Amino acid sequence: MIISASRRTDIPALYPEWFMNRLVGGEVLVPNPYNRKKVSRIELSPETVDCFVFWTKNPEPMLPYLKMIDLLGFPYYFEMTITDYGKDLEPNLPTMEESMATFLLLSERIGRDRVDWRFDPIILNDVYTLQYHTEKFEMMCEWLHKYTERCIISFVDQYRGCPFVEPEQEEIVRLAEKLGAIAKTYNLPIYTCAEAVDLIPYGIYPGACIDREKVERIAGYSLDVKKDKGQRKVCKCVESIDIGMYDTCIHGCGYCYATGSLDSAVKKHSMHDPQSPIMIGHLHGDETIVDRKMHLQRDNQMSLFDFM
Repeated sequence: MIISASRRTDIPALYPEWFMNRLVGGEVLVPNPYNRKKVSRIELSPETVDCFVFWTKNPEPMLPYLKMIDLLGFPYYFEMTITDYGKDLEPNLPTMEESMATFLLLSERIGRDRVDWRFDPIILNDVYTLQYHTEKFEMMCEWLHKYTERCIISFVDQYRGCPFVEPEQEEIVRLAEKLGAIAKTYNLPIYTCAEAVDLIPYGIYPGACIDREKVERIAGYSLDVKKDKGQRKVCKCVESIDIGMYDTCIHGCGYCYATGSLDSAVKKHSMHDPQSPIMIGHLHGDETIVDRKMHLQRDNQMSLFDFM
């Protein structure tokens, strides 16, 4: 099974020691997001995990653990977000320059094929204008294009409680045309994440963050996987199991869909014990724990390299 770590929180930045303890322990307990008394036990072993997909805005705290992950025999890659926003929207993140330096270091360590650059979500307003994004994107492309195989973009979505307005299709197209042209000059493939607007005319193709072909290349065998039904209709990601928890990221990003309240996230984070089998706190004793069926999603047990 592919393990997402995590769409719900930034495990590499905030919970790397806990994650490594779970790998060594061979399992992780994940509460149901809507009912803490229902808990899934997920086996973490090379015999059950096809690949880890790490979602992060700051992988630096996890860098010391990468060698151990390799020694344990787990394939993985990173989805790293680097945006062009200031402290008004991203108060607790490293600066853009610091993030780019970390990106380069991570890429040099594990390979450019295993680090995707996410430039998302894109917010358009009086401060973060089309021209602003265009200039910053070109500067970042200049630094990052040799250290990744693709850039993934998305535009902010209007979810409940979101303080930002979704861009109009005309605005999306105008910016996409400019971003696509910039990426082309640097020979950097650019894809969208769960966007319904057709941007192919501008050299931007629909993409998958949890990407079957990418996982197959990294794992070394073909997969028997389906589209993730738990994601949005236009999302092209394949199925995975997420081991994170909502309301546990303390980055404080103003556009975050996974953190309803920063105060709540800070409180939960303070309850974190790296030795616990669950991310936040400990079991109360009244939970029902169910073993999640885990197996490699290998297609007919044939390696991609058997025929090369």
